[in-house]
Amino acid sequence: MVRVARAFWVRAAGAGEIRPVELPELRPGDVLVRTLHSAVSRGTESIVFAGRVPPSQYSQMRAPFQAGEFPGPVKYGYLNVGIVEAGPGHLVGRTVFCLYPHQTAYVVPAEAVTVVPDAVPPARAVLAGTVETAVNALWDAAPLVGDRVAVVGAGMVGCCIARLLGQFPAANVTLVDVDDDRAAVAKALDVRFAGPNDAPRDVDLVMHASGTAAGLQLALDLLRPEGTVVDVSWYGDKPVSLRLGEAYHSRRLTIRSSQVGLVAPSRRSSRTTADRLSLALDLLRDDAFDSLLTEATPFDGLPGLMSALAAGEAGGICHPISYDGEAPCSA
Repeated sequence: MVRVARAFWVRAAGAGEIRPVELPELRPGDVLVRTLHSAVSRGTESIVFAGRVPPSQYSQMRAPFQAGEFPGPVKYGYLNVGIVEAGPGHLVGRTVFCLYPHQTAYVVPAEAVTVVPDAVPPARAVLAGTVETAVNALWDAAPLVGDRVAVVGAGMVGCCIARLLGQFPAANVTLVDVDDDRAAVAKALDVRFAGPNDAPRDVDLVMHASGTAAGLQLALDLLRPEGTVVDVSWYGDKPVSLRLGEAYHSRRLTIRSSQVGLVAPSRRSSRTTADRLSLALDLLRDDAFDSLLTEATPFDGLPGLMSALAAGEAGGICHPISYDGEAPCSA
């Protein structure tokens, strides 16, 4: 029997559509997953949707189960939670997370899925990939007890970093964003909030996640002498200008990049990507992460949502996609 699912594709820059996708037959060790929820990784997926992936980064920015090529047509995404409908007996019926695009059902090797802990609601579990990015960033940053830390950019990654940092002993954490409405989210995450003009100065560490040149410059401006900015933003094809002729050299400041594609060097010999993802899912037992989730968009509304996100017309932090009523596949 031929199984057909439905998937979201970026047809061309700024244009998305739902397409039928033929599923392969299950081989030994494969699982068939019916999607319950997916989520839009707002920063990266908006860049992909707008066709702004630099050609030099086409191979580096491939998602694990991407189909097609940049700039398009391409099937892209990596925040997917579903239920195993067929496969090894110990997985059938289990809720799992997978780095899979937005698709109603899919077939992958069993080792590509991670079981969601019973204490983590499936709708919250879509944040696993983002919390994994936050974990890797903190492994790169290595904050210390009592550090004064600013997190610039209250998007998905910035908020996840702020929540994890806020649980460090005696850490003084401030979430910084131009949108005053993010103050309510900061409160839910149990960290301080400030606008750019009110952000604390002379901090030990800044985690930058705004995806803007202005945010990165602010991150540098907030540092104490010999402080460090860990930059987790991806700018796509946008040039980034900084005022390095000011305090950057005299204060001996440092900018470090952090990217989730590889386990941070400080843990690479002792942790695998599977270990890191399992840790992220375990951290999602925390109810505070629900404050990042907006009202879910039905799967058929995803092309319109992506257009609104790319145009800056949709608010919110994490945009879940609902698959209620979607059949796993059709003959």
